[in-house]
Amino acid sequence: MKAVIQRSELVALIGRLQSIVPTKPIIPVLSNVLVEVADGVIVLSATDLTVSMRAAAPAKVFEEGSLTLPAKRFFQLIREMTVSEITIESKTDGVALITAGSSHFRIHGMDKSEFPSFPDLSNAENFRIQGKRLKELFAKTSFACARDDSRQVLGGVYVEIENEKITLVGTDGKRLAKTHDEISFHTAEKISMIVPLKAVEEMTRLLDVDEAVNVRLMHDKISIEFEGTTVVSKLLVGQFPDFRRVIPKQDAMQSISVHREELISLLKQVALFTSEVSHSVRLVFDKGELKLQAANSDIGEGRVHMPVDYSNDRLEIAFNPHYFIDILRHSSDEAVNFGLIDSFNPGSITDSSNSQFILMPMRLGAD
Repeated sequence: MKAVIQRSELVALIGRLQSIVPTKPIIPVLSNVLVEVADGVIVLSATDLTVSMRAAAPAKVFEEGSLTLPAKRFFQLIREMTVSEITIESKTDGVALITAGSSHFRIHGMDKSEFPSFPDLSNAENFRIQGKRLKELFAKTSFACARDDSRQVLGGVYVEIENEKITLVGTDGKRLAKTHDEISFHTAEKISMIVPLKAVEEMTRLLDVDEAVNVRLMHDKISIEFEGTTVVSKLLVGQFPDFRRVIPKQDAMQSISVHREELISLLKQVALFTSEVSHSVRLVFDKGELKLQAANSDIGEGRVHMPVDYSNDRLEIAFNPHYFIDILRHSSDEAVNFGLIDSFNPGSITDSSNSQFILMPMRLGAD
């Protein structure tokens, strides 16, 4: 194996792959990156057995071949180099010779045969969607997923495709984020899957591209492909909760328009006075006004208010302010619609987009 590649190209590949390499691999070879050179390209691959990625860049290939190298050390070495071109070659002893100008390095690797094979997607269904649009769909739902919940299915984004419409949902049981979009993809039956949070976050990180990306679907995996990069993830196994049951009926809610940035600012202020245990802020809607209150015997008390277009009877409800702020940050528009039924049912936040956010209420304590 022997190839010459621009250092900038190699650094770009490393930037895409580095977070896939597990810090505590189940098997030693997973801490390596697979390097393959052939047909005028160099391909780097990494996997943690759930999420796999490979990325390609042009190279001057003098001899085809492959081997795996310890990812952390290889990545650090390439980043420290200052030359414009790097030569990577290997004989049959599993050792890579890396030349950068007058500098020469030997890195011990492992044979390719020990590295897991890249998932086969040849029988997958596929559709195309703009990269930035898919990034937005993932970003608007993944923040609400559970990160330390024993219920594995909550640790991923639920994806449903039916009637040329894609719906994404993320929830941790205390909040829910749902969004949808139209796609040019007809399927005879409804497709549903749960994409692990790590895969969603990796895809979101990479999808800041103007071009359309190719999404491939199989019964047990999903992938995206663009610009010489392919990310493949296994799907989570299990039954996602019936999210439609917790979404309040539109005709049962009263809708209140609130200024998003102002509400975020007031929630941040009052959140400083919440208990470490409950993190509860009381919202009181009264004639033309919204009051936010929080008290803690160890810290003190915070009371703020803002004008709102509200003319019904006094309504009190309590929410976790940090969850509320998260939702508002992922909303659009200067003003959002806050839908409420009573003190005990979930609140709904919507804007002019196709997104809807649900926030579970907390117990109303005494002032």
